[in-house]
Amino acid sequence: MSVVRRAKTWEISESEDSDAETKPGLSCDDSRQTASTEKQEQGSYSSAANRGGSAALAPPPAGGSGKPSPARKRRSKEEIEEDRLKVKERKEARERQRAARAQEKEERRQEQQRRREAAQTLKSLRPENCLKCITVCIHPALLQQDGSDVLLDTLVSLDWKFSIESDQLVSSIAWTRDLPQGEGAMVAVVEEEEEQVLLVLNLADFMDVVISVKRIIHSEGMETGVGSFWSPLLEFLNRDAKKVVTLLVTDSEPDYRSNAQAVPLQYKLGMDHLDIEEVLVYLQLYKNISVVFLDSWQEVTDHVCAVTKALSKRPFKVLTEGAELPFCVDGSWASGVRVEKDGSCLIQVWSRQIQQLNRVSPAVASAVTASYPSPQLLLQAYNSLRSEEDRKGLLAGLLAKSGGKERRVGPEISARVYRCLTVHNPQLVLD
Repeated sequence: MSVVRRAKTWEISESEDSDAETKPGLSCDDSRQTASTEKQEQGSYSSAANRGGSAALAPPPAGGSGKPSPARKRRSKEEIEEDRLKVKERKEARERQRAARAQEKEERRQEQQRRREAAQTLKSLRPENCLKCITVCIHPALLQQDGSDVLLDTLVSLDWKFSIESDQLVSSIAWTRDLPQGEGAMVAVVEEEEEQVLLVLNLADFMDVVISVKRIIHSEGMETGVGSFWSPLLEFLNRDAKKVVTLLVTDSEPDYRSNAQAVPLQYKLGMDHLDIEEVLVYLQLYKNISVVFLDSWQEVTDHVCAVTKALSKRPFKVLTEGAELPFCVDGSWASGVRVEKDGSCLIQVWSRQIQQLNRVSPAVASAVTASYPSPQLLLQAYNSLRSEEDRKGLLAGLLAKSGGKERRVGPEISARVYRCLTVHNPQLVLD
C-alpha cells in the first residue's frame, strides 16, 4: 500500500500572489507570517503521514468547494402503498410455501403411520398371533364327566387361554376373541363371541333330543318338548340365530373291546337307522345343527383343537380373499376388443382367441395372425394339406419375436391350435 506524501513546500501560483498583493490591509510582514504558518502545517502533515504509514488522508476543510449531496426524492402515497402490498404478497407467499411444506410433511407422517398400523394389523391377523387372542369357554358341567381332564391338560400344554363360564349353554364349549378398539393411547380390548358353539352330549342326552325332534316331525312342525334338553337349545338358538351349533355325541361308558368288534355309536341308541337319519336331516336343514359321533374325550379334544385353529385362521383368510384377484387385470384386456362396423379390430379378436390356449404368449399369437389374418384362412390352409401330421405341424415353423429374441412356435402349440379349430368333441382336453 503506497504512502501518500505531501510536498514540503507549497508552490504559490501567480494568481495566488496577485490575490495576496491585491488584498487590502495586508502587509509584507503579515504575508511572511502566513507563509511560515503554512510551512509549519505542511511539516506537521508530512511527519504524521510518515509516522502512520498507511494513515488516511485528512478530510477536506469544511469551507471547501465539495458538491452537496442531491436531495432525496419523496415518494407518493401510491408508491408507498404499492411497496407495502408487494411486501405483504411476498410474506403471504412465504407463508403459503411454509404451510404447503408443513402439510406435505404431515401427510407423509400420516402415511407412514397408516403403513405401520396396516403392518401391525396384518401381523396381528396371522394365525399364530390370533391364537393368543382366542379364549376357549367351557361350561362347568363338562368338568364333571369322566375324561374331561384330557381337554384341560391339552389346552394347558398348548398354552391356550381358557375359562370356565357358567352363564352359557349347559355342557357347551364356546370361543371369544379379544379385539382392540380405538386408536393410539385410547385402545381398549373388547371381547367378541364367535359363532361356533359345541354341545357335548352323552347318549342319554342325545336320545332326549331325538325324541323331541321326532315329536316335532310327527306334529307337523309344532315345537314341543318343554322340560327336555331340547327346550334350552331352542331358546339359545332363538336368542341368537347366527350361532352355529354342533352336537358332539360321545359315550360316557366307552367300549373297551377291540376296534374290529366295536359297535358304532349310532347303533347303541337302540333306534332304527332311518329314524336317526331323519332326525339328523331335520337338525341340519331346519336348525343348522350338525351332529358328530365321537367315541372318547380324546376325539372331543381333537375336535375342539381343530375348531380353535380354524377360528385363528379365519381373519387372515377373510383379508386375503377380500382382495382383488391378481390375474383379473384392468384395462383393455379386461374390457375386450371392440369391433367396429367396418370390421376393423377383428384381427385383434383373433389374436385374443389364440391367447386363450394354455402357454400361448402374445408373441406366438402375433406370429400366427401375421401369417393367417383370420381363422378361415387358417382352415383353408389345413384343408389344402393331405396328411394329419402336416396339418398339426403347419404352424411349428413360424417365428415369434419377443424381447429381441426369436423362437419358433413349435409342434406342441401348433398341434393344440389345430385341435382347437378342427375338433368336434367338446369334452376333448386340448393340452
